[in-house]
Amino acid sequence: MLLTSTIDPRDQSSCVLTYEEVNHWLRATWRGYVDPMEAMQGAEAYLRHAAHTPSPLLLNDNSRLRGPWFDSLDWLAEVWMPEAARLGLRYVAHVVQSDRHSDIIPPRLTTALPFELQIFQNLDDAQHWLRRCWQVVAAEKMG
Repeated sequence: MLLTSTIDPRDQSSCVLTYEEVNHWLRATWRGYVDPMEAMQGAEAYLRHAAHTPSPLLLNDNSRLRGPWFDSLDWLAEVWMPEAARLGLRYVAHVVQSDRHSDIIPPRLTTALPFELQIFQNLDDAQHWLRRCWQVVAAEKMG
């Protein structure tokens, strides 16, 4: 289910947020060169929709992203991460950019995360991991 889609008319970069009911996760798909303002808007859109469509799982797909990603790591650490955790986020599968094969995520950002973050080189591995995470969540719900 499409929750939000923002496309920059100048360069067609985009952030699409969907809820994949069959998989029980929210999915953020980033494409093109996303400038810092677009990145923040996409991250804020996640928070708005997570409040109405809560899911403990997030698939953050940067595989089609180009150029630097998200300038404001302080904002992510101080605002986005605590709020996402408060909204019930427990597991994040982050697929890195295919043009870089990695994302620069400083150690200080990953040492005190309020949820589990796994970094993946490809989408299939990320989805597989999130499906296993859902099994944990579902088992906990059953008692």
